[in-house]
Amino acid sequence: MEKKNFAFDKMNFILLAIGMAAVVLGFVLMSGSGSTEDAFNPEIFSALRIRVAPLVCFAGFAFIVYGIMHRPKDKE
Repeated sequence: MEKKNFAFDKMNFILLAIGMAAVVLGFVLMSGSGSTEDAFNPEIFSALRIRVAPLVCFAGFAFIVYGIMHRPKDKE
């Protein structure tokens, strides 16, 4: 049988999955209860939600771009 040459190999899909997991983790870190009209929740301004979670999301998106741009090694 003839082997087909695909644009992505196994490593590209692994890198894409890691990037997607990081993006999902960043959005989970950003989530939480918010303030209501009756009570103010100061937790919405925590460093985790404002600084860490967006950085994790950005790193995940950068990792996805790297996973797309990663060139598979030639086996010949």
